Amino acid sequence: MVENHPVNKDLKKIQAFRAGMEKENRGIANLGVALVFLVLVLIYTAMTQSDGSTGIFVIAAAVIGGYMAMNIGANDVANNIGPAVGSKALTMVGALLIAAVFEAAGALIAGGDVVSTIRKGIIDPSAMADQMTFIWAMMSALLAAALWLNLATWVGAPVSTTHSIVGGVVGAGIAAAGAASVAWPKMGAIAASWVISPLLGGLIAALFLLFIKKMILAKENKLAAAETWVPVLVGIMAGAFSMYLVMKGLKKLWKPDTAMLWMIGFGSFAVVWAVTKPLVKRAAAGLENRRKSVAKLFTIPLICSAALLSFAHGANDVANAVGPLAAIVSAAQSVDMGSGKIALPIWVMAIGAIGISIGLLLYGPKLIRKVGEKITKLNQMRAFCVALSAAITVIAASWLGLPVSSTHIAVGGVFGVGFLREYLNSRENKKRRLTRSEEVKIAHRRLVRRRELLTIAAAWVITVPASGLLSAALFYAMSNAF
Repeated sequence: MVENHPVNKDLKKIQAFRAGMEKENRGIANLGVALVFLVLVLIYTAMTQSDGSTGIFVIAAAVIGGYMAMNIGANDVANNIGPAVGSKALTMVGALLIAAVFEAAGALIAGGDVVSTIRKGIIDPSAMADQMTFIWAMMSALLAAALWLNLATWVGAPVSTTHSIVGGVVGAGIAAAGAASVAWPKMGAIAASWVISPLLGGLIAALFLLFIKKMILAKENKLAAAETWVPVLVGIMAGAFSMYLVMKGLKKLWKPDTAMLWMIGFGSFAVVWAVTKPLVKRAAAGLENRRKSVAKLFTIPLICSAALLSFAHGANDVANAVGPLAAIVSAAQSVDMGSGKIALPIWVMAIGAIGISIGLLLYGPKLIRKVGEKITKLNQMRAFCVALSAAITVIAASWLGLPVSSTHIAVGGVFGVGFLREYLNSRENKKRRLTRSEEVKIAHRRLVRRRELLTIAAAWVITVPASGLLSAALFYAMSNAF
């Protein structure tokens, strides 16, 4: 009765109004910060680029590149830290700060001083009619990818930035030089990755979670089992991430052969296992013998994995923001595009690194909550399995030559642990004698939200064609207007 009192209703309306105003003010403030960053990019580029008419296009491309970088930060980085936030291993503020620092560090330290001009060899640069056609194509691809990412973030769909820029390059390439300029076998492999990436990520994450359930949580003395197996799992994580960082994040600095790569992985496993074993034993000493206590033992490894994933992501995916920009800079400087590779100026890399961090801090929380909380409920163990799956799946795909998406892998991992829990719960319920009403209630209790599954799957499927069509339209509009 008290809740329906007129005074209480008025108070709720006032609180709702204030919450709405605070959200609106935050949105305006965030937009202001984003615009300031883009204005600073414009001013810096205008002061350093004075190559006549082509300098104008470099300035415009730099602003678009900064816009693209912010959208990558807002959308793609959520996959690295979303599970850690959803499992309560990290607060939102802590996760944002860790990811921003390690994303920028990965981009600047190991981002690569040579970037493929046309992403993964999808378009033949020699098919372009002239220098300006190539510049228009790259600007259209960059802007289309950025706009698509912006839309995906607005609707709450984590999509692949790599696929977005690939779609943009294909659309602009077809508009500029025809369908024959596209390497269609490469595009077929990318399309296959839409299915391969999430399935691999989900399967590996589910297998690790099943292992934890069988070897630790199902035991009578859970803490004793945890003391045995948690150091092993953390060692596997260390070995996987060391290999992942060398293969994907440090490829600019060092490219070891396969034997050396395995030595790095096994060496990291052995060292981290030896260091972790006494630490886990000490941490478990004061805990109760229950599931929540075991989950706490995964907190520190999960935080480390979020930082390492962010570093590798910054090193690997910054090219999606600055690759086309660097191509435009080289074209404006009349660099030969036939080799398909270009030098990457440090100021171009800085725009990508800073832009990703700003986009993450301003607009990342929405997708972080989506990945970490809205798809399925995560604890530290489940989130750890997702992070470990991301590293292992990328390594396996690289050896198999499969072009997979880190976004699809991580989100697939979240779905994988959720569906495994549904399956195990369903199997457990079949062993119990339930009333008809209990059976109906359980049948409607789903641990994975189907609405999120459909929304994300739809966004993944249309990413390449949507960014491609938008890029082609932008190319025709801009090239005809100027």
